[in-house]
Amino acid sequence: MMKQDLLKKIEVLLPSMSKNRRAIGNFILEHYDKAAYITAAKLGSQVNVSESTVVRFAIELGFAGYPELQQSLQELIRTKLTSLQRIEITNKRIGDSDVLEKVLNSDITKIRSTLDTIDRDDFNRAVSAIIDAKMIYIVGMRSAASLAAFLSFYFRLIFANVTLVQTTSGSELFEQILRLNKEDVLIAITFPRYSKNVVRSVEYAKHIGAHIIALTDSKLSPIAESADSLLLAKSDMASFVDSLVAPLSIINALIVAISKIKQEEFIDIFGKLENIWEEYEVYEKTHE
Repeated sequence: MMKQDLLKKIEVLLPSMSKNRRAIGNFILEHYDKAAYITAAKLGSQVNVSESTVVRFAIELGFAGYPELQQSLQELIRTKLTSLQRIEITNKRIGDSDVLEKVLNSDITKIRSTLDTIDRDDFNRAVSAIIDAKMIYIVGMRSAASLAAFLSFYFRLIFANVTLVQTTSGSELFEQILRLNKEDVLIAITFPRYSKNVVRSVEYAKHIGAHIIALTDSKLSPIAESADSLLLAKSDMASFVDSLVAPLSIINALIVAISKIKQEEFIDIFGKLENIWEEYEVYEKTHE
């Protein structure tokens, strides 16, 4: 669907709709968090209309059917819901089922879905841009900071030109990416609820002309449109916790892909590292 607020579109179309479809629209406007996770039949029963009327409502909005409307609502609420609202919805979805099984199966589904939909050309373009970059800047805030730190840790073992952007304010952000230029790469990582600082860093990199690799969840993400390489990973709420298994898998794939291309350098680098780790007893020795 077009990049516009779905709720605003419903508000605009509401006056021209039939009575039954207005009832559906009003329910979604007031309870979009609930509508995103109930069937067309259940939604219809909430406002005393038929399931087919709900489906026709979705088509009137420009969707192929109700599942597409529901998916759009799910994407929408991930950016709008507060942590407390997310906890409430997750508790209802899980109910009395096995939490461990439910969460792990959900994560497995996200990885499979990511594998099915990720653009291989974008992935390969990202790998090439990273290898050719004069400098590599990595930015990820809040929960995505863990992904940025993980990527930075391994990239620093491979490259000598890696900067992990760590900041708590807008001014600090621009101070750290001040020397960014068109020969560099910015790897930006953000998932709902999207970080303003990450969005700002992408806007700056776009203005400079640097290659932007965006690791995010949707083409509707505020950093997607500016990306030269767009890596989409499924990310859904698990209570107030962001599920980051799929983007972490993409990061692992980036590291492995680069290690294969730079295999000779890898052997030399890690040969030296193993000697250093052994000499300075970096790792605890285990007893067999």
